[in-house]
Amino acid sequence: MTKSVFENTIELPSAEIKLRTQNLIGFEKKFQRIFGNLKLLLDQEGLLEWSKKFHGMELPIIHQLNDRYPLVILEGDAGTGKTVSAEGIADRMVRELKKEGSFLKLSTRVRGEGLHGQMGNLVNSAFSELKSAAGKKRLAFLLIDEADAIATTRSTLQMHQEEKAAVNTLIQMIDEVRELKGRAIIFMSTNRLQFIDEAIVRRASVVLKFERPTEEERKELFAKYLEGIEFSPDQLQVLSQLTSPEQNDNLGHSFSDIMLKILPESIAASFPDNVLTFDILSNTILNIKPSPEIK
Repeated sequence: MTKSVFENTIELPSAEIKLRTQNLIGFEKKFQRIFGNLKLLLDQEGLLEWSKKFHGMELPIIHQLNDRYPLVILEGDAGTGKTVSAEGIADRMVRELKKEGSFLKLSTRVRGEGLHGQMGNLVNSAFSELKSAAGKKRLAFLLIDEADAIATTRSTLQMHQEEKAAVNTLIQMIDEVRELKGRAIIFMSTNRLQFIDEAIVRRASVVLKFERPTEEERKELFAKYLEGIEFSPDQLQVLSQLTSPEQNDNLGHSFSDIMLKILPESIAASFPDNVLTFDILSNTILNIKPSPEIK
C-alpha cells in the first residue's frame, strides 16, 4: 500500500494524546456519548445479557442494534476541536476496554487535487489497511478529516462520474467494516455536514455537533491554561466576555482562536521582560478578531 494514503498512524494508547485530552474543555461529555453508543457494537454479548437480566427476554431491538454502523460524524466549525477529540476518544476507548489499537488519519492526497480517477482505489487501500489493523484484541480507528471533500453528496450536478464512483466505494467500505462488529471505527469530521452524501449521514451511529465555546467554557479555558497566574473571578469573567459573540459581531472566538492566537500573542507581548497581566490579555483580545465561520 502507498504510504501516502495516511498522513500518520498513531499506536494506542498514547501518552501524548492522553495529555492533550486532559486539557480539552467539554471532552468528558462528548466521550461518554460516543463510547456509550459504540459499546453497543463492541459488547453484543453483554447487551443480550442485560436485556435478559432486566427484561426477562431478548428485546426485538437488540438484533437491530447489531446492525448499526461503526461510523461517527463530528460536525462543527473550524477550531472547535474535532480532530483532537477524535484522537482523544480513540485513546480513551482502548484504555477503557484494556486493549491496544491504531489511529489512522487519511491523507489529504485521497481528497482530490486532480486524483479523482484514483480516489476509489485509494479509499479501497485505506479501508483495507483499517481492516488489517483491527483484531480480536486490537481496535482500529480511521479519521477522515474534512470528509465533505471525499464524501460529497452524489446529487451535486457538477460531480464527475469518478467522484460518484468514489463515494459509492466509500459507502461500500463502510458497509463492510460493519462486519467487524465494532473492532474498526470510522470518524468523519466536517464543517459542512450539508455537503456529505445523505446515505453516509444515515449510516452514522452518532452525529456530534461541536460548537464554539460557551461563556463558562471560555472562563474554564483561560483558568486552566493560565493556572498559576492570579486572576480574579471577575477578571476571568471579563476575558470570557471579550471573546463572546456579543462583543464580536455575533461570532465568538473559537477554542483554537484562544489557544493558538490570543494566548501565544499575549505571551509574546510579555516575554522576556514582563509578567503576563490581565491588561496584556485584554488588549490582545481586542486586536484579534474571531476566525470566520465556514459555511
